[in-house]
Amino acid sequence: MTDKNTGMLHGLKVVEMSHIMAAPTCGQMLADMGADVIKVERVPGGDDTRRFGEGEQGDSAAFAMMNRNKRGLAVNTKSDEGRAALRRVIGQADVFIENYRKGAMEHFGIGWEEMHAANPRLIYCSVSGFGRTGPYAERGGFDLITQAMSGIMSITGEGPGRPPVKVGAPITDITAGILSAVGILGALAHRYETGEGQYVDSSLYEAGIVHTFWQTAIYHATGEIPQPMGSAHPLSAPYQAFPTKDTSLVVGAANQNNWLKFVEAIGAPELADDPRFETSNRRMENLQVLEETLNGILAGDTTAAWLEKLEAAGVPAGPVYDVKEMSDDPHTAARGMIEHVPAATGGEHAVIAHPVKYSATPATVRRGAPLMGEHSREVLAEFGFSAQEIDGLIASGAIVEPDVTAKAAE
Repeated sequence: MTDKNTGMLHGLKVVEMSHIMAAPTCGQMLADMGADVIKVERVPGGDDTRRFGEGEQGDSAAFAMMNRNKRGLAVNTKSDEGRAALRRVIGQADVFIENYRKGAMEHFGIGWEEMHAANPRLIYCSVSGFGRTGPYAERGGFDLITQAMSGIMSITGEGPGRPPVKVGAPITDITAGILSAVGILGALAHRYETGEGQYVDSSLYEAGIVHTFWQTAIYHATGEIPQPMGSAHPLSAPYQAFPTKDTSLVVGAANQNNWLKFVEAIGAPELADDPRFETSNRRMENLQVLEETLNGILAGDTTAAWLEKLEAAGVPAGPVYDVKEMSDDPHTAARGMIEHVPAATGGEHAVIAHPVKYSATPATVRRGAPLMGEHSREVLAEFGFSAQEIDGLIASGAIVEPDVTAKAAE
């Protein structure tokens, strides 16, 4: 961790009024790249993620994961003074990100039309369950719901006829946040050329649909509705997990070159001449028989032993890790994917680092997640509020500092 901000977005002012995961993920991506991201939380309570698991004064590991590199501003949006202060801050920002239900921002007086009129350069990003248009625009959005409705749960699981299965990670939340960051960066490029801000509208539903590339292609090309296939691939084989003597092994030997190397490496060269398996299409047609054949062979030795042979042969393969094994893997360390940041209340939290490496402007983890309102006073001062104004806002409860927040939570 470093205190130095050398990121490519250094100097960009981002106000993120968010909770849970999608918008916080978006803000974190920008913060890692150097943007000054101000996390706005409504009082009382703030972001529900603060209460996921254990954490003193809302300083939870879950909150720390998505809110490092940000400063905290706590606002009482029921207060006229609080809403006015928030409008004033957003009006001076480069980017505003929010993920509340449709109409909430307008209710607070900080909707797109109002803020665009106040600051035509503002890039205003809404991340919601279903987007701001269409018949479902009024619905709230949760990862579980959008995984189901985007088709993901229909193609996830052990096989046809089995109960629907949600992907273990909240992929529509996380992907919506990443796609929103991409949209903001595109809008910034447009603004650099024209000076114009714009509205960026992304959703968990669309983020889920994005993950069905192969299955949607299959359906529209053939009319066949894809079904769950366990760990197998819908278009090529073998490309899936197989049980070994001790754990499980994933093999990516789908193209013909890798297939031929694979059967040699596992001591079954006769499979290359088997007419049922001679091409990728034939292997897909006979996938069940192929699985049974390979299961019988690979169950005869350990995952480590097979990996040694497959790696020597140049066949793509890997173990099935749990999160501890992933975290402890030397490649994870070499890529710097787990960092430790100071917890606001003492100790430290482990966080996943920025997943993109830049040669000239590296992303950095510069600070841990803030307590609610930890930087309220400093942020307002930077946005032109006088010391007297700040004292008045805090005294009235329109703006909150951590000590007040902590007492209110007791």
